[in-house]
Amino acid sequence: MTEQYDTQKTVRIAGVPNPKQAEFFASRAGFTAYGGARGGGKSWALRRKLIAMCLRYAGIRCLLVRRTFAELKANHLSQMMAEYGAFLTYSEAEKCFSLANGSRIFFGYCASDRDLLRYQGQEFDVIALDEATQLTERQFSALCASLRGAGGHPKRVYLTCNPGGVGHSWVKRLFIDREYRAGEDPDNYRFIRALVTDNRVLMEKDPDYVTRLGSLPAKLRDAWLYGRWDIFEGQFFPEFDEDKHLCDEEEIPFGARYFVAMDYGFDMLAALLLAVGDGEVFVVRELCVPNLTLGEAAARVTEAFRGFHPEYAVASPDLWNRRQDTGRSGFEIMQGVAGMPPMIPADDRRVPGWRAVREYLTPPPGAPRLRICRGCSELIHSMSALLFDKTKAEDAAGEPHAITHAPEALRYALMSRITPPKKEKEEDFFFPKPKKKGLWE
Repeated sequence: MTEQYDTQKTVRIAGVPNPKQAEFFASRAGFTAYGGARGGGKSWALRRKLIAMCLRYAGIRCLLVRRTFAELKANHLSQMMAEYGAFLTYSEAEKCFSLANGSRIFFGYCASDRDLLRYQGQEFDVIALDEATQLTERQFSALCASLRGAGGHPKRVYLTCNPGGVGHSWVKRLFIDREYRAGEDPDNYRFIRALVTDNRVLMEKDPDYVTRLGSLPAKLRDAWLYGRWDIFEGQFFPEFDEDKHLCDEEEIPFGARYFVAMDYGFDMLAALLLAVGDGEVFVVRELCVPNLTLGEAAARVTEAFRGFHPEYAVASPDLWNRRQDTGRSGFEIMQGVAGMPPMIPADDRRVPGWRAVREYLTPPPGAPRLRICRGCSELIHSMSALLFDKTKAEDAAGEPHAITHAPEALRYALMSRITPPKKEKEEDFFFPKPKKKGLWE
């Protein structure tokens, strides 16, 4: 690969890319993700792509980000200095490489949301995120906000990634499942899948690497060797299987009884409509909407589930706390909306609640007692993406926060049932009637 950046000097970049790396180099998409399995030659390709962009476009500004600066230094900075030090000038103060044509590569890190402050107001033409699944979606979006400038250079984001990590869900959504939100153009996203077998250099230098990957625990092996995004280490509900747990609304038995479960926050309302019948619980529909007041949330719930006549709505018990600004509780505000089902506070114990969800997902031999209708895309996505908390045994992680709302609502729902329903004897569904007192009581 040869690029001429001025009239005096021509620089030759050593190395021959494999077909997948060449595909990565040739991509002109706004967002290009390269990866899948370990050992696919991602870091090598990312470094050369940035150098090539700097040589081709005089004055371009690039940012290379990893979770910590120590990782960045070990995986990129040292290698780039060894490979291209003859025509790069490094500034320790600015943490950047400069080229003679005015192009620059800045090195950044983002270990927490606090680190995002260092990028406010900065402008970059190219942003490269190495090991992007180690970043949250909030961090990804905030970094991409710095992709701007009036220099006329291409504006692109390059990502390398492996399955797993806190950012697994948003990378999978954008590049694997290709599920896009308003403002996201599908034509702007491209994924290039790389396996260790694509990396001829590694295979020749370390032929036993594939054997070592193959000896890993099953989930880690499937993610790192085969690049599978549906199974990854740290998945909180490995029992969840779309082939077993998904259904169509037509499968809900006649005469089923309905109720609602809600996880309310101003950042997101997650409301689920559930049905109970023939010994099974069905998640029928979902309503996941951000930025709603309490009254607006209640109105949206009543409208979305109108016609099903839900018998109660279980919600987080903090809604029963009185608000200092109004002296009224969230329960009073929501319950005062016409059509809102009778509300009851959830048993919000986390570990017992998650255990209850597992009981429904993994019943005794036979069909599962929890089924989710295919239209509940947010819950389905979140059930696959939810991770284990790193410090609390048997608890789910609170990050990425965006995927916690629908599972929380499901936990409230199933805890309101206490135990999975039995086909032999259907228990009272809710609000048991008080016993009649005798004449002399």
